[in-house]
Amino acid sequence: MSKDDYRARWREQMPPEQYHVCGERGTERPFTGKYWNHKASGVYRCAGCGAPLFSSEAKFDSGTGWPSYWAPIDPEAVEAEEDHTHGMIRTEVHCARCKAHLGHLFPDGPPPTGLRYCINSLSLDFEPAEAE
Repeated sequence: MSKDDYRARWREQMPPEQYHVCGERGTERPFTGKYWNHKASGVYRCAGCGAPLFSSEAKFDSGTGWPSYWAPIDPEAVEAEEDHTHGMIRTEVHCARCKAHLGHLFPDGPPPTGLRYCINSLSLDFEPAEAE
């Protein structure tokens, strides 16, 4: 499915605020998303296509008000590109499969990577780990 096909489907199926984030590179306000303080074990998937993106094992409290991870499940699950919006130079991250906007990448995270993937909750769906 092409990027345009995904966007057309999202426009029909997503609430406007979720489409704004995923399809129009928007950002939700800090401390408002459902996953910023989420502690359950499992996998965070792309809200646009269901691709597995981040594990709860890589999630940490960055104090920023957005879900933050020190690495994706697979380095090829997300793509990065330079973002020049809002008078800043940042690194935007999006889903490698469907190109949904996820958030931004910063070099101020914890070990072992030193990276902080700062992700919008609206870009994610959560799949809880199976009970053992």
